Amino acid sequence: MEQRDFDAIVVGSGPNGLSAAITLQQQGLRVLVLEAKDTIGGGLRTAELTLPGFLHDVCSAIHPLAATSPFFQSLPLTDFGLEYLYPAIAAAHPFDDGHAAVLSSNMPETLATLGADADAYQSLLEPFIESWPQIVNDALGPFHFPAHPLKMAAFGLKALQPVTTLVKRFNGAYVKGLLGGMAAHATQPLENMATSAIALVLSVVGHRHGWPLPKGGSQQIAGALAAYFTSLGGKIETNNYVRNLRQLPSHHALLLDVTPKQFLELAGHKISGIYKWQLEKYRYGMGVFKIDWALSEAVPFTAAACRQAGTVHIGNTLEEMAASEVLSHRGVHADKPFVLLAQQSIADSSRAPAGQHTAWAYCHVPHGSEKDMTDAIEQQVERFAPGFRDTILARHTFNAQALQAYNPNYIGGDIGGGIMDARQLYTRPAIKLNPYSTPAKGIYFCSSSTPPGGGVHGMCGYHAARKALKDIFGIRVSLGTPA
Repeated sequence: MEQRDFDAIVVGSGPNGLSAAITLQQQGLRVLVLEAKDTIGGGLRTAELTLPGFLHDVCSAIHPLAATSPFFQSLPLTDFGLEYLYPAIAAAHPFDDGHAAVLSSNMPETLATLGADADAYQSLLEPFIESWPQIVNDALGPFHFPAHPLKMAAFGLKALQPVTTLVKRFNGAYVKGLLGGMAAHATQPLENMATSAIALVLSVVGHRHGWPLPKGGSQQIAGALAAYFTSLGGKIETNNYVRNLRQLPSHHALLLDVTPKQFLELAGHKISGIYKWQLEKYRYGMGVFKIDWALSEAVPFTAAACRQAGTVHIGNTLEEMAASEVLSHRGVHADKPFVLLAQQSIADSSRAPAGQHTAWAYCHVPHGSEKDMTDAIEQQVERFAPGFRDTILARHTFNAQALQAYNPNYIGGDIGGGIMDARQLYTRPAIKLNPYSTPAKGIYFCSSSTPPGGGVHGMCGYHAARKALKDIFGIRVSLGTPA
């Protein structure tokens, strides 16, 4: 093979870019990672956004998919400073009656909050909790014939349903609300096909592993990935915004941790025909409006379980959440939006000065929204935590457009790399036998715009690098069965 400056270049140092770089570097290749900003991480950055001493996660905060990622589990990240902390309760979902349903790694603790539907919930979840180690590689990968077809088929039959259909087996509001809040992470109308997939994955992972947060902030995940990569001999350059492929050193493989919009700007001249047309038609989803708070004390939730939960889903009933999500999808700002709230400092005292706390929240908004949703979000929190506003010392906000300005991958405030509805669940970024390769020789997608999509798990990057290794270097790699 002709000698070049690098065997592979990865553009973007988010979790997928770093995972792709590690997979390549593990095979003894010469790999360069280029990052536009002065710090690595993409969605894994932590900063003092409000007041000195308050550490806020700029995008991703709680990391259930990191805990279950087969790729991350294969890496010695604890040797490079990564420590996960686990809140007493993974997630809680409060209701207007003062009760909260919870997701816990202790199944009996969850069941005790679900009323008469507890047995039906256990019957739904337990088979997938048991089979998860056998199906996780298939669930977090491209469409292919599964290693355990019967177990995967059983999961798929439930996962492909709209969550509004999945919950029809339950009678009360508690399980419906709990699973609806999980499904709302999919950032699309809850009536859509396959919204049950994210609800089931997050629930199963919560019961098996909990929902961890990294001590010191999400930046610690990126830092551990980068430290391991450089320990293998890899190279990272920051403050290097790639605007033209001609500025790159010579290489054999190029992996782009970008969405189709940026791919077309960088490499659109190298592709044509139906593939280019598909990238031009790629669909982005709702944006988010995000707030970080510095607080004088912990959020004073009425329900005790919410005060112990790393994540709180604020939306009351399934019906209320479904109504707000469909409004945002249709371009209307909801008066009572579904709010996803994280309170990292209840498990990680390093996030705030002694006795004080941080909180992080977002709601979904129409794509590209510039509206300030601060009041709507804080009203929703106050609804379930009276006196919350009195605890606020300072706040920092991002509207959807500001998020895109901060990270060009967040098109219109879409932090998931494109809508993950049934049309784009496995056909992202285009309908193709292998979603990571492109018609441009040696150029690959490795972002969340490929399967399995959004989330901090690194699997998009791993699968893209695996394809590049096979195509260009004749190297085959695979992962073992995770715990």
